[in-house]
Amino acid sequence: MEKASTMDYINKMFPTEASLSGVEPLMQKIHSEIRVVDAEILAAVRQQSNSGTKAKEDLAAATCAVEELMYKVKEIKTKSEQSETMVQEICRDIKKLDCAKKHITTTITALHRLTMLVSAINQLQVLASKRKYKEAATQVEAVNQLCSHFDAYRDIPKISELRDKFKNIKQILKSHVFSDFSSLGTGKESEESNLLQHLSDACLVVDALEPSVREELVKNFCNRELISYRQIFEGAELAKLDKTERRYAWVKRRLRTNVEIWKIFPPSWHVDYLMCIQFCKLTRTQLMEIFDGLKEKPDVGTLLLALQRTIEFEEELAEKFGSGNGSKNITSDIDEVYKGEDSNQIVIDIRKKYEKKLAAHANDDKAVPGAGFNFRGIISSCFEPRLIVYVELEERTLMEHLEKLVQDETWDTDDGNHTNILSSSMQVFLIIRRSLKRCCALTNNQTLLNLFKVFQRVLRAYATKLLMKLPKGGMGIVAAATGLDGHIKTSDKDERLICYIVNTAEYCHKTAGELAENVSKIIDSQLTEAVDMSEVQDEFSAVITKALVTLVHSIENKFDAEMAAMTRVPWGTLESVGDQSEYVNSINMILSSSVPILGNLLSPIYFQFFFDKLASSLGPRFYLNVFKCRHISETGAQQMLLDTQAVKTILLDIPSLGRQVKTSGANGYAKFVSREMSKAEALLKVILSPIDSVADTYGALIPEGTLSEFQRILELKGLKKADQQTILDDFNKRGSGILESPVTAQAMQALEVAIAPVPPPTATSSSAAVIASRVDVLTRAAALGRGAATTGFKRFLALTEAAKDRKDGPFRKLFNA
Repeated sequence: MEKASTMDYINKMFPTEASLSGVEPLMQKIHSEIRVVDAEILAAVRQQSNSGTKAKEDLAAATCAVEELMYKVKEIKTKSEQSETMVQEICRDIKKLDCAKKHITTTITALHRLTMLVSAINQLQVLASKRKYKEAATQVEAVNQLCSHFDAYRDIPKISELRDKFKNIKQILKSHVFSDFSSLGTGKESEESNLLQHLSDACLVVDALEPSVREELVKNFCNRELISYRQIFEGAELAKLDKTERRYAWVKRRLRTNVEIWKIFPPSWHVDYLMCIQFCKLTRTQLMEIFDGLKEKPDVGTLLLALQRTIEFEEELAEKFGSGNGSKNITSDIDEVYKGEDSNQIVIDIRKKYEKKLAAHANDDKAVPGAGFNFRGIISSCFEPRLIVYVELEERTLMEHLEKLVQDETWDTDDGNHTNILSSSMQVFLIIRRSLKRCCALTNNQTLLNLFKVFQRVLRAYATKLLMKLPKGGMGIVAAATGLDGHIKTSDKDERLICYIVNTAEYCHKTAGELAENVSKIIDSQLTEAVDMSEVQDEFSAVITKALVTLVHSIENKFDAEMAAMTRVPWGTLESVGDQSEYVNSINMILSSSVPILGNLLSPIYFQFFFDKLASSLGPRFYLNVFKCRHISETGAQQMLLDTQAVKTILLDIPSLGRQVKTSGANGYAKFVSREMSKAEALLKVILSPIDSVADTYGALIPEGTLSEFQRILELKGLKKADQQTILDDFNKRGSGILESPVTAQAMQALEVAIAPVPPPTATSSSAAVIASRVDVLTRAAALGRGAATTGFKRFLALTEAAKDRKDGPFRKLFNA
């Protein structure tokens, strides 16, 4: 303890003088504890001293034990060396005897096998001379096994002599076998009953010889079999295309009548299979020579008949020998490809079906030499370059059918037709489908692609036929879009026919795409990328576009009388405001009679395009028609404002009249109609305004108006020239910024194309020309393009969008404004 701590401890134990009496007992207690501790220390020292002595004794004992162990190990090692020396001395003579025994045994075995080899070769020589093939086959295999034991002794003269002798014997056997087989097919087999069995035994010898012997024998036999075929069908009489079927009849008859001959060959040789391969190659060569020798195009009927018989023969061979790549009967499944909507799943099922059939022949294919050989197409492929005459015939036939279908088409749009399409369109695709099926039964290569191009030309021709059935004429936006001139007047039947043409073109657009998909699944994979119907689909999209704008213009022309009646109303002398005017009722009657029928016949997207275009035409036309009136009093302006609201309501009711309330663009259409008709409402409000505030009202409600337009409004209010001039001068002094822009005739025509079909300017309306700004052009063009989801409709938007990239022209001037 530290000194300070000691002092604290003592003060704590004896805090007072009275407590000092306890010092003595405390000292006694401490001395007692010291004595105890000393005794424990002494005992521990003694114990440690004793332990050290014992440890030394144990260490000494361990050292002695180790020394004794090392002595014993050394002694054992010495004894083992002595034992090994003793064993070697004992076994020295035994090892020599063992090696001698092994060498003697090997020598005896070799001499025994040599004796057997000599004997076997001698026996084989006798059997070969007597042509006992069955016994010789066994003997050849035995000699081969014996010779394998002497491979290490090739340099020994005796062994070399025996091997040469064996080789000569095998050559003799080969010559005998080939000689005997040369008599096969000469008629001796019928005279000598045991000849076939004799040759069957000879096949056993051939199997025992080298594989090259068997290949040479089979090749010679097949060539000998085909000699007569070559002689017969290379002659002038039968070397013709119309005799092709007789070629296949010859080989089938040969295979059928020579059944007994085929049996002499082992099944593993597949002689009939190899002969058919040689036959196919030879036939292909001869047919190509026939084609090359033709001086003019072959007859289509003869060509197709020969090709059909060739394909049937190839299929028979493929079935018989289980070869090929599984292309058989694909054409028979074209019907399944066309059935239902989920054609992809059907194609997958068909593929799985034929994969299972191929798996059934897998084991047989492995046993056939050259099992990868595909009979399908080995002969028929040489017909491919000559099938152009077939494609030409199909094109003539399809075009003739098309002309007949169009002539027989009633163009009747009775209510009994639930599909709302022309029957000729379905018939066109029916004859195309039949033509495709005929072609697929013959080939799926370049000829099929050529026929597909014929289908494209046929469909383009049909699209042209549909265009020719549309009513002729057009102006304004229709004339710009369709290239038609004149004034279209149509009946209700004509309007229904136009709807049928739209639906028919849409059906052809969709079915043409499906046709391309089906052909791409059937045609060779290397030609798949060339199968494309997009251009043909664009043709039908153009038909849809042309038909719809023609329909819009036909309805638009029905309003000509009503627009003229509007200008003849004495607006300046009306005494009171009544119900909506008669011309409004006529407009409502026209739309009520036509729109429901069109809504039932057209699909939602095309009907939406129709009423979008109709509203974009009628709104601006109504606005400009106000300027054609002579004088409009305040009461007349109020009545005309009421009529404007009525026309707006009629236009907004068009979607519901067509029973297509849930059209996706209905909300946008309502905003568009409201914006277009609000211009006419603003114009009438300006006319209703007092003389002293007419300029302010005009600037606020029609900020894009021109000075000439403002002057026409003053004329409509009945102001005299002198009064007009005062207001015009005051209007100019205010610097309203409303300036009249000079407009060329080309720019006005471009506006008609981009905005709406507007009547040509007359003497009374020339001063009322409205020049829209660039933003307004784009807005109106976008409004016209609502619902333009198909390829054909996008061309309307392109009329304005493409102008951005041009450096000159009337459209460019609009974008430079």
